[in-house]
Amino acid sequence: MITPFFPALRAHLAAQRRQQSQALRQIHFPLLVEQLRALLPVQLLSSEDEGTNSRDRIFSLRLTFECFVWQVLKPATSCREVVRAVQALFKSLGLGPVDEASSAFVQARQRLPTERLERALVATAQVADRRVGEQSRLNGRPVKVADCSTTQLPDTKSNQKRYPQPSSQKPGCGFPVLKFLVLFSLSSGAILRVATGHWRNHDVRLLRGLFAALQKGDILLGDRAYGDYLTMASLPKQGVDVVARLHGGRKVDYRKAVKRLGRHDGLFEWSKPYERSKLLTAAQWRKVPETIVVRLICFDAVIRGRKQRVRLVTTLLDPLAYPAPQLAALYARRWHLELALRHLKTSMGMEVLRCQSPDMAEKELLAYLVAYNLIRCLMAEAVALAGVEMERLSFKGSVDAVRQYTSAMYNQRGPKRRRALWNQLLATVVKDQVPLRPHRNEPRAVKRRPKAYQLLNQPRHRFKEVSHRCRYRKSQTPKNRAPN
Repeated sequence: MITPFFPALRAHLAAQRRQQSQALRQIHFPLLVEQLRALLPVQLLSSEDEGTNSRDRIFSLRLTFECFVWQVLKPATSCREVVRAVQALFKSLGLGPVDEASSAFVQARQRLPTERLERALVATAQVADRRVGEQSRLNGRPVKVADCSTTQLPDTKSNQKRYPQPSSQKPGCGFPVLKFLVLFSLSSGAILRVATGHWRNHDVRLLRGLFAALQKGDILLGDRAYGDYLTMASLPKQGVDVVARLHGGRKVDYRKAVKRLGRHDGLFEWSKPYERSKLLTAAQWRKVPETIVVRLICFDAVIRGRKQRVRLVTTLLDPLAYPAPQLAALYARRWHLELALRHLKTSMGMEVLRCQSPDMAEKELLAYLVAYNLIRCLMAEAVALAGVEMERLSFKGSVDAVRQYTSAMYNQRGPKRRRALWNQLLATVVKDQVPLRPHRNEPRAVKRRPKAYQLLNQPRHRFKEVSHRCRYRKSQTPKNRAPN
């Protein structure tokens, strides 16, 4: 039996061959994964020789991974619904009953090693990069984008202990906040690595945990947080250059440049800060060079409908190999990958995680990122066939097309018809392009007003609820509000 990305449910199902492969099509998402079976090596999700994941269980290591990714791709899918899908599948195969309780699947997710999810994330990102080719490279060098975001967790004691809520919120009235830094590939938009921490962790601290993921020849692209002295001095030692926006606290005077390279373009010498960075020990701080030479570029750009002055700092010092307009255009593309975080949190529903423990919340985060990379692999295949730019394709449109076309493929019996539908799916993804609106103003504001409910500004056991909302002062308009 061929083992796709969503393969046989248990080891002994392989003997059933064609019958089981047809029955897997009850769940629509495996139809997509059957086309993407080359994404992950077979041994990545194989059982252990000994230990926790070595027993022959209904929820094996592979099935648990498959159900976990399928669960995050279907919005608001509970663990009970996952168990019901497995029950229906086992019943159709005549394999005997499956316990109706969801505890077995919950425990199986707890046994799923985080390391397997991380390896699956890297493998899917590599496939997406290979399908896109050398698009978006800078002089043949791969560009990787670092950016941070946050997501909320359920208000449990264990979550609060590892990922505490912001200090501005009262105890018992907020939610734990998990901060994560993702390392994108500029070519495919896939996520290569992720680092997690609590909201107090600075972006540079999280980035230093991913230094090993950066290879010699890479170019790191980031915002103001990564234009610091420590990053600029550390990454070039391992053959990685940096392009980042200059921090607003630094003043630029081109009359003090070591060498003028052009108008608003020059080389500057930075000195080592007097105070030791809290990220390094005293011995590590002594190894940081006393001075470094960086390049500062200044240009005007329209950002969110407003013309702004942008200052870039980079370790790419050669103006002939890396002209200033080329670096300005490179930084402008970083905004498209900031939108990728919006796809994750809004389109895929990752803004609020549901797991009750911090370890499971980290696994749920990785499952979301793997599912995101799966869609990116589909988009990369469409880009390779049609020769369009990855940034022009609509991510939300791709997700919608996948859901509908896999449902249609479920009703097709022959492989030729399924392949024809798959090709039509790729053509639909290519046609669904985002309009070119370079100077469109998209403010981060909410037009729809929230419900006139009270604010939970005290713990629940001390909170006093207003019996009628019409008496609540925030629900009254100025005309009908009672006088003081």
